[in-house]
Parts: sequence; C-alpha cells; structure tokens
Amino acid sequence: MKTFMSRAALAGLLMGVSVLASATPAPKGAEVSIVSPKDGATVPQTVVVKFAVENVALAPAGNTTKNTGHHHLLIDVDELPAAGAPIPKDANHQHFGNAQTQAEVTLTPGKHTLQLELGDSNHMPFDPPIVSEKITVNVK
Repeated sequence: MKTFMSRAALAGLLMGVSVLASATPAPKGAEVSIVSPKDGATVPQTVVVKFAVENVALAPAGNTTKNTGHHHLLIDVDELPAAGAPIPKDANHQHFGNAQTQAEVTLTPGKHTLQLELGDSNHMPFDPPIVSEKITVNVK
C-alpha cells in the first residue's frame, strides 16, 4: 500500500510539473497595445490607461476558451515575468481578470514605464509572450 501511495504521489507531482512547464501557445498574430496615454505624455497622478488587442479575444480569468486572455499592466517593470509561472500580482503587476479594456491608475509624480502583457485563463504568460511596446509617461 505504501508503494502504491508513493507512486501515486510521484505521478501527481510529475503531472503538476508538466502542467506548469507547458505554457499556452500564443494565438497567431496576437498583439496587445496601449491606446492611451501616448509614449512621452505628461499625465496627472490618476490617469486612465486604455488597452487594445488584435487577433485574440478577451475573456475573464478562469475562462478556458481557446485563443483568449486578459490584460496585466506592468508598471516600472524592467524584466517580463518568468515563463512557466503566473504573472505576479502586486503594485507593479496589476491584473485585469474581468477582461477590462481600460483602467484608472494612480502613479507617483515622476517618470514611469507602462507595458501590457496578456495572460491566459490562469494568469500565465503566453508562449511566446504577448506584450505591448513599453511606453514612458511623466506624472506631474
């Protein structure tokens, strides 16, 4: 019985690792972009950031419909989140798991970078990652 339980536990662990290691393939031609503000814009501390997608549909987190995802706004992030792990959820990685197409964001005065990354139903980056150009805004 112990051997069976050990083998079952090992099988479960290996299956879990294989699920984590396989990223959702990015839909062909999928793109994400920041519509506004524009790169280099001077903005107030609270600014509406508008998102857009092409060749991919938006769906809430948890929705496993093929070729869908939802936005994550990366604020002042130098490196993209690691492949094979969920996109972090913190002040620099904001999740929009209800398939929102815009967000009101409050930033401190100064220069900030903004970038979008589309995540799959489990907040995982696609393979290859679907990311926008990084823009810089000046907050007054």
